[in-house]
Parts: sequence; C-alpha cells; structure tokens
Amino acid sequence: MKVLVIGKGGREHALVWKLAQSPHVDKIYAAPGNDGMASLAELVPIAENDFDRLIDFAKLKSIDLTVVGPEQPLVEGIVDRFEAEGLAIFGPRKRAAEIEASKAFAKELMNKYGIPTARFQTFTDAQKAAAYIDEAGAPIVIKASGLAAGKGVAVAMTKVEAHKALSTMMTDRKFGEAGETVVVEEFLVGEEYSLMAFVNGDQVFPMVLAQDHKRAFDGDEGPNTGGMGAYSPVPQLPAEVLQASMDTIIRPTVQALQKEGRPYFGVLYAGLMWTADGPKVIEFNCRFGDPETQVVLPRLRSDLFECLWTLVHGEAPILEWESDAVCGVVLAAKGYPETYQKDAVICGLDILDKETLVFHAGTKKVDNNWLTDGGRVLLVARRAKDLKAAIDEARTEAEKLASSNVFFRRDIGRRALMAASNKMT
Repeated sequence: MKVLVIGKGGREHALVWKLAQSPHVDKIYAAPGNDGMASLAELVPIAENDFDRLIDFAKLKSIDLTVVGPEQPLVEGIVDRFEAEGLAIFGPRKRAAEIEASKAFAKELMNKYGIPTARFQTFTDAQKAAAYIDEAGAPIVIKASGLAAGKGVAVAMTKVEAHKALSTMMTDRKFGEAGETVVVEEFLVGEEYSLMAFVNGDQVFPMVLAQDHKRAFDGDEGPNTGGMGAYSPVPQLPAEVLQASMDTIIRPTVQALQKEGRPYFGVLYAGLMWTADGPKVIEFNCRFGDPETQVVLPRLRSDLFECLWTLVHGEAPILEWESDAVCGVVLAAKGYPETYQKDAVICGLDILDKETLVFHAGTKKVDNNWLTDGGRVLLVARRAKDLKAAIDEARTEAEKLASSNVFFRRDIGRRALMAASNKMT
C-alpha cells in the first residue's frame, strides 16, 4: 500500500512513524512533511492547502490512502475534494469539521443537544462582550471562535486580563477573521484531559486518555500555546471517566452531528474537564491532537494502517493498547508563542538515548546541522512501565537539548505525580 500523509508537524511525524511500522505499507509520502520525517517518508513539496496538486499527486502515484493531519485543510474541504475524485482519504468532510472551525457552532450544537459544557455567550460586538465580562466577573475564558493554532484562548483570572484579551482579539485583530466572533464562557474547575476517538458515522472507538499542557511555562504560567507536552495515561482521573465521557459527550456529539446532516468520519478530539458534576467539554477538534498524538500512538499496539483502512471501508477496527506510560516534552523556540527566531542550531540530538522517540515539528537540516524552523521545534518522548519513570526520563532527555535558543517545561506530568504523592500521604 502507498500512503500520503498531509502535514508538516510533530503530529504528522508521529503518524508517519506509526504507519511505517505496518507490514501493509510499502511507501509513505509526506506533503510537505519536514526533514525529521525524511528517513521514513518521501517528502513532497506541495502545500497542505494546494488541493489540486495534492489530488494530481495522489492519482499519479496511485495512493491507496491519504491521511490528513492538520485542521486547516479539513476545514477548507480537502476530504470533500478527494472523495469527489474517488480517492480514499481519512478525515471529516467540511461540514463536520466545522465543530473545530467555529467554536460558536460547537457551543450552539452542545447547547441544543444538552451536551455538558461551560455556560457561555457568543458575541460579534466588542462592546457587548465587554459589558458581559463586567457582569459575569472573573475568572472567565475568552475564545476566538475561529482557527488560531491553539493560541486563541485566554483564561483570564481578572477582569483586566479579560478585557485585554477581548481587545487583542476583536480590536487589535491578532487572530484576523478567527477573532471576529468570540465566545465568552464560564471558567471550569477540575482536571483537564484529552480524549480522541475514531468515528465512522454512528460507530465510535475511543483511544486512551492523555493530558496536554497548554501554558508556555512551568506551573501553568504564561500564554496559551499549541501545547508544550503531554502524557498518557492520566492516573489521577477516576476509573469511570472514560465511560462517562463516551456516554455523555462523545456519542451524543456524534449523534447530534448526524441529526444536523453533518455525519462525522475521522478522529474526533475532545478537550474535556472532569468537574464535580462529571465531564464537560472545553473544546472539540476535528483531527488528531498535537501533542497528544505523540504520546498516544506509542501506546497503540494495533496496526494504525489496518485501523484506518478498516474505518475507511466501513468496518470496526480492533484497537489494543500497551499498559506502558508515555511522556512527551516539547522544545520550543525562545519567544514562542509570540515572536521567535528561526535558524538557531539545535545541539544534542546525537547524544539522545536510542530508546527516545523524537518527533520533529519546526526543524530543518542544513549542512548536517539541525536548525529551528518554527515555534514548536520538536518533541522528545519516553515510554516506560510506569508514568513517573516516563516523566523523569523525558525530562532528562530534553535537558540534553537545552540551550539559549530553545526552552521547555520541566513540569510536564507534575499533576499526575502530585496526585500520586497525595494518595500516598
């Protein structure tokens, strides 16, 4: 089989890495990919949103299955275009992908069908939004409704912070059209976690849970990012969390989309909060999470290609998971998620342990040197029998890459360790 993976980040590197393990896969192409994937896939210099050229390439190379990583091409309708040409592709169609493209749409859908989420109001008028913030008080959450690469969310602990975030989105237009509509919602208290599921119409197959770290700095300080690290499993959550999340959120959402004439096919990602009232939705994404994919796929014992191929053909995949824990730490360019420099040398990759998983995101190779080429540079992950070992080993490996050009959080997984410590005492 020949597979085309669309995208260029760490998530796509993890997809390529896992697909390459399948005995069914003879050849993988990555468009556009990155230099870190080059040992596993042939890089194709076609942009993610150049649908005409991607379709022509898939036909020319007789691609058996295309897998879409990032949200932008999904939201713009790449699946609809490929299917119209009779090409097999894994991902949701444009109308279903709106669950990520518009937070306002997602919130209204949840409101209509009684899917638990934070109380909210949607605004297109900055003055009305500001008045609501004054009325509701803080802490409060301000979200750009459109796509903002995971950065269009502000968790404001004071009214001053809330008004500043609102002004950044609606007046300064930091996120362009994505911030023309904002969702202002209740601040939820609880344990945050990520649940991804394979979906085919009314069939839903959950993956293992993970926890992402959105804030840039240790102690959950600093601005929101696309994610600074993740780990799986999430042992501080109660045993019933997966079943409760499936019963009250994932399955009802899939059924709601069907009722709305937007049948879902692909990976549905739910960012959730386990509250005193059970699970509530923070956000939905229409694709594999990043960086959650980099810690979830290493726990997948099953053949990923077989899983996707089975789903594309309307059948139920067999999913088996390793009991091992995985922790992944993101190295980011100094200044991320704001202004950062590219072309800084990354030192230490050659001294990492051979068991360490490295998923490149914003890197390039020039004259045998690895250089930074994006905000999130790469992720190092470790797999171990228990979570504490995975966390400690991932941090140790990240330290080998530390420099004045990159930074990383040294507390990825700390909530799990704190919970374990509290149980012991």
